[in-house]
Amino acid sequence: MTESHQVQSRVRSVMEDPSAQAIARVYAEAFLNAAGGKEGGETLDEMASFVNDVLQKFPQFETLLTTNVVNRDKKVSMIGRVLGTQGSELFRNFLCTLARHERLDLLPLILNESQIQYETLCGKQRVSVTSSFPLSAEAQSRIQSELGKSLPFEPVLETSVDPSLLGGLKIQVGDTVYDTTIKSRMKQLRKSLRKRSHHEIQCGRDRFSYPEGN
Repeated sequence: MTESHQVQSRVRSVMEDPSAQAIARVYAEAFLNAAGGKEGGETLDEMASFVNDVLQKFPQFETLLTTNVVNRDKKVSMIGRVLGTQGSELFRNFLCTLARHERLDLLPLILNESQIQYETLCGKQRVSVTSSFPLSAEAQSRIQSELGKSLPFEPVLETSVDPSLLGGLKIQVGDTVYDTTIKSRMKQLRKSLRKRSHHEIQCGRDRFSYPEGN
């Protein structure tokens, strides 16, 4: 068996674990508390840089950090060599803690949870906006501005594209969905036409059942 087959990453299985999100949320809260809450923006940027500029660009290094073949002490040593004196002591210690608890594979999830919690601390909240085509920066700015006028927090847009919507927007704030898409309008129209057709058929049956003069 080759070395590439022997080195197996736990990332896939962990990401599919329904409890992974909850575990990541706990680590994210602890990380932000240690970083000073709203004052932890720079440390959060440091985590984002490590995930985006190191792990994503060097997948072999990510595999070494997340595999169960490399022991914990070696992972801690690798983190020290890679970060050196560049990273903050807080972030280095946090990564080492994850390594000792075999949780480095949760780092992308922890980053996402940390960003969400940090945004909440700063009076922001993510809003999902789905359109039938990619929105320009100008359109996103306009939507964000309009939403900000009616929401009790500063919206942070998460955009996605679904061509089947045909046109319009589907906006989700928490558990509430505002659907102004053409697809939704057509669905409502079909429902209205079916209801009207059913009503007309029923009226016709009633006329035949009770003819005039009887």
